[in-house]
Amino acid sequence: MSAATFPHGPLSDLRVLELGTLLAGPFCGQLLGDLGAEVIKIEPPGQGDPMRVWGRQKEGEPSLWWPVVGRNKKAITLDLRQAEGQSILRELVAKADFLLENFRPGTLEKWGLGWSELSAINPRLIMIRVSGFGQTGPRAKDPGFGAIGEAMGGLRYVVGDPSTPPSRMGISIGDSLAATFACVGALSALHYREKTGRGQVIDSAIYEAVLNMMESLITDYDKRAFIRERTGAILPNVAPSNVYPTKDGLVLIAANQDTVFSRLALAMGEPELATHPDYSTHQARGARQQELDARVGRWTETLTTAEVLEILARPETAVPSGLIYRAPDMLTDPHFAARNAIVDTPHPVFGTLKMQNVAPKLSETPGGIRSPAPEMGANNEEIYRTLLGKSEAQMVSLKSAGVI
Repeated sequence: MSAATFPHGPLSDLRVLELGTLLAGPFCGQLLGDLGAEVIKIEPPGQGDPMRVWGRQKEGEPSLWWPVVGRNKKAITLDLRQAEGQSILRELVAKADFLLENFRPGTLEKWGLGWSELSAINPRLIMIRVSGFGQTGPRAKDPGFGAIGEAMGGLRYVVGDPSTPPSRMGISIGDSLAATFACVGALSALHYREKTGRGQVIDSAIYEAVLNMMESLITDYDKRAFIRERTGAILPNVAPSNVYPTKDGLVLIAANQDTVFSRLALAMGEPELATHPDYSTHQARGARQQELDARVGRWTETLTTAEVLEILARPETAVPSGLIYRAPDMLTDPHFAARNAIVDTPHPVFGTLKMQNVAPKLSETPGGIRSPAPEMGANNEEIYRTLLGKSEAQMVSLKSAGVI
């Protein structure tokens, strides 16, 4: 197929039913939608996803978080606690490629909407299930938010300064990781379905998604009885790689590889350091990490941040370096602008909102932000009337019964 077949992204011929709320499920829906899938978000009438009101907005203003996680989606209302609502979901499942949910395990089964029932309706269905602890095991049905999964997966213990208790990352990383792994699983299952015609269940647990990011944490303990601790801004025994003071701020420098360190030594006016036995190898530099960091810091604090960055950008002294960005820095950085990493999107109240663009970039079938986050039930008429063929009388009946 040509790129013209998928003008809005490589998944533009696929349909996702999103039943999830908050982040662990909806972020997976956002990823699929960003790559072109038709994502139909299903919410209880009168309730809606809590993300519609979360964020740092002023009193009386709409959420500034929902426009990001809700973009590229359609929205319908449907009460899955009612038998008629469950029946309508089965109709939708017959026309869907994916069903995405992050209820507590057992909830859909209680409503007669488990895998055995839905796959019987549509054997090609791929069911994406995101939860705190997975669909099986002794803790499967326990309530499990992202914070608990981050702690259980090992992340919380190693985040922060060693002088403080375990810290949060500053973002809902556990939820987002589980959603990302769920997306990877869904696309893997899609590849399998292309070969066999059969769908399957994707079981993405928050704690396992976090665990899979923990590098050699388990094997370090297994073979060396070594437990990773909080180390702040450094990676122990990898030097120099740290945040260093300047005349007017801070700069991040990563020069822990031999040839890169030799260029840093040249930039510092001490080229002999590159061959000095105390610093000439990775192991030697690691053993003297604090001493070396102090030495680099004494150099950087004689210069402004801009001066350090200019020196470390020269070909002969090229060293990975940069600022620790906040939102204002991103909005004024020419590299962000050149790659269109931040875009303006329409919003009914604010006119436009700036937000991160779709990632990754695909050369032949790029994704994009095609539509803003919808109001609750905004696509009821389109989905129920056009897709499912409901009559006007049926629509009136469903609304009066509180089904939609």
